[in-house]
Amino acid sequence: MYSDFQNHLLGQLNEIREAGLYKNERIIVSAQGPEITLNTGQKVLNFCANNYLGLSNSPELIEAARSALKTHGYGMSSVRFICGTTDLHKGLEKAIAGFFGTEDTILYAACFDANGGVFEPLLSEEDAIISDALNHASIIDGVRLCKAQRYRYRNADMEDLEEQLKLAQAQRFRIIVTDGVFSMDGNVAPLDRIMELAERYNAMVMVDESHSAGVVGQTGRGVTELFNLRGKVEIITGTLGKSFGGAIGGFTTGKQEIIDMLRQRSRPYLFSNSIPPLVAAAGIRMFEMMSSTNTLQERLHENSEYFIGQMSRAGFTIKPTRSAICAVMLYDAKLSQEFASRLLEKGIYVIGFYYPVVPKGEARIRVQLSASHTRSHLDRAVEAFISTGKELGVI
Repeated sequence: MYSDFQNHLLGQLNEIREAGLYKNERIIVSAQGPEITLNTGQKVLNFCANNYLGLSNSPELIEAARSALKTHGYGMSSVRFICGTTDLHKGLEKAIAGFFGTEDTILYAACFDANGGVFEPLLSEEDAIISDALNHASIIDGVRLCKAQRYRYRNADMEDLEEQLKLAQAQRFRIIVTDGVFSMDGNVAPLDRIMELAERYNAMVMVDESHSAGVVGQTGRGVTELFNLRGKVEIITGTLGKSFGGAIGGFTTGKQEIIDMLRQRSRPYLFSNSIPPLVAAAGIRMFEMMSSTNTLQERLHENSEYFIGQMSRAGFTIKPTRSAICAVMLYDAKLSQEFASRLLEKGIYVIGFYYPVVPKGEARIRVQLSASHTRSHLDRAVEAFISTGKELGVI
């Protein structure tokens, strides 16, 4: 049987290659950082990691992880409710709740699991989920696992959200779900207006802060801080794999009763190993660092403002953004791949995105800024973009 299926897959893979859209992984042989080394020996400037605060290779986090490795070992070999909970796991959950101003937190192996495990334990076919059209794939998959009625509104379109809320009045409970920062465009969800509509139409609110925590808000506490709504939304999900050290691990934080129910019934929590204690220890240290100084957030904001300003003045089309994500619009999928390849030759590591990751005709290069980028790094990237843009007739 497999020979027939194998030929089917080979045909599809060849079509992807012929279209110039085959995804090849580049292999890094150094620590993650603003400058990395590839297995080819090439040293490049990295502008495509989610390492927003530059903590992926932080000596302080490495030392915290090393200490925990000595005291708590390598892994838990168990799920949380059996014998997979340590004082470090509980300490990290407390630190996350304190950071976001919520009542309690539950940890997962990844935010994909957090989003996949949040809806089904809480909602039934009597209820409604109203989701932004550009929400992350993990939210979409989580919604699919739940029997609640599904409504979708156009990205950050409050008129359309209101229409969906009116339709959802037929259901018992309603929850509006949105990314804090939309990962492909970099725009921030208008949480202030979402909360107004939620109150008017008796709905709860859930925000995925994966790309906004550590980035948005004066102290990096995300969109709830940006709109002065800290502690007001019912559910926040997020990751330790981006701003918060770049390792692994996700979380859901929010109202006490919601977290209690997730501990009882959330399947990714009940049937997956705990995150390693060393990751939890590094996470605790990271939140201590973030609570003591805003230096990294301020540097990130400066870098983002400078780079986006320089690219706009050079003539590139940039999606409106209030985050550390700069979407350089090229529109054509093959062009985005050629552009990224030429940038790599010039020592700038970026990735071109195209359908189905973004809508057809919306191909772009997503540049992600970090607090660890220097002004020299930024200038080198802008110069490479300008020269490549002229070579390919983009500017």
